[in-house]
Amino acid sequence: MKRLHFSKHLAKYNCKLIREGGNHSIFINPANNKVSSVPRHKEIRNNICRKICKDLEIPSPF
Repeated sequence: MKRLHFSKHLAKYNCKLIREGGNHSIFINPANNKVSSVPRHKEIRNNICRKICKDLEIPSPF
């Protein structure tokens, strides 16, 4: 999945970008204070997207 599409999916569920790191972006779900890192690649594998959604406790885009 493209990183831009995945970021829009996270924003749809009110996840906020905390900070940009060298290799990862850190997102938080303010509803439950869950935090996860998103790799800064153009393409993110589907299983990693599912893991991030599970960490943030939001529905997977797949």
